[in-house]
Amino acid sequence: MTDTVEYKILMHLLAALVAGGLIGLERSYQGRPAGFRTHVLVCVSASMLMLVTLYQSVWYGMSVAHAPSSTDPTRMAQGIMTGIGFLGAGVIMKDGFSVRGLTTAASIWITAAIGILAGIGFYFPVIVATVLTVSALSFFRWLEGVLPSYYYAHHVVRFQRGDVLAEDPLRQLIEEHGFSIANMSYGMQDGGRTFEYRMVIRSRDRANVSQLVDSWRSMKHGVIEFRIDPA
Repeated sequence: MTDTVEYKILMHLLAALVAGGLIGLERSYQGRPAGFRTHVLVCVSASMLMLVTLYQSVWYGMSVAHAPSSTDPTRMAQGIMTGIGFLGAGVIMKDGFSVRGLTTAASIWITAAIGILAGIGFYFPVIVATVLTVSALSFFRWLEGVLPSYYYAHHVVRFQRGDVLAEDPLRQLIEEHGFSIANMSYGMQDGGRTFEYRMVIRSRDRANVSQLVDSWRSMKHGVIEFRIDPA
């Protein structure tokens, strides 16, 4: 192996290390399960696998053109991205009615893609993709908090069967706290001893949740329990 080839391989791996590290630092700062080390390992490993195809003539010991068969770099890239899909699925978790980890899974997937670019020495898109990814994870996070959006939640209220708040007063109570009801369902629980309302509520202001909670806590109208789960 020549010094020039060794230098190029080193540059490929270092580029992957830096790119994966920058994305991983942002994820670690946000306290995500897949952080700095995970993204570094993903990016460097993707780069290493692409080096296998880029420098076939070095490790095979002869010119690729004279080899019995050659490895298609695009096929290697497809295999990498398929494997990364399983790793990304591992950080997606369902918490009640909410699904968490989608952004982290997407960051792992794009980190692998950046590692592939670093592995073939395509440095300009590596730099651009790294800057765009870190910007999307940090600046866009702030932008999401600034832009107006609806807050959705799954709301369950359970009453004693003989002391159920009627639907119209219940709707009025929820609307007085700045919420609108997207849909509502009804059901008997505990062998018919309790009656519950299930609904999806939404509001422009997340702070309205605490006010609604205070109203249910102070109500004496047969309320057994209630639950508000962010959606």
